[in-house]
Amino acid sequence: MTQNSQETVIGRITSVFGVKGWLKVFSFTDPKEGILNYPDWTLDLDGKRIPVKLEEGRRQGQAIVVRLKGIDDRELARTYCGAEVRVSRAELPELPEGEFYWFQLEGLEVFTVDDECLGKVHHLIETGSNDVLVVQATVGSIDQRERLIPYLPDQVVQKVDLAAKRIVVDWDPEF
Repeated sequence: MTQNSQETVIGRITSVFGVKGWLKVFSFTDPKEGILNYPDWTLDLDGKRIPVKLEEGRRQGQAIVVRLKGIDDRELARTYCGAEVRVSRAELPELPEGEFYWFQLEGLEVFTVDDECLGKVHHLIETGSNDVLVVQATVGSIDQRERLIPYLPDQVVQKVDLAAKRIVVDWDPEF
């Protein structure tokens, strides 16, 4: 299956919840309940794309639980476990100046303030205190090391230029 570049993953179905077809969802949105703001989901399950409608949902402890239209049985719900939840990027709200979605940062080249190429952002990870850019080496990078660079605007991250597909960081290449 080819990933649709017009969509982004906002969560993953983890398990069934109860006996009436409800599902537990691990939400990648911040806050977690933000996933409930998107009524039209595309589930990506083993290479199959399944459009579904969110009927209702709520916070349940640390998880989000949802009921999807047409799924009212535990066994049917179980067949959706493991699916990625995708939405159209056009549905995402515009962010304030200087804020970015992770998918916007992935694939950008990373340069030091001295214009040394460190590689490209492969993905980001959440550590609790701050997000971290996972920068993998490219043909044009100064070496073949993978780097973990904290995403700290104005401290480490000096500039994000989406048009130029470039991030400038104040980072010692020896790290």
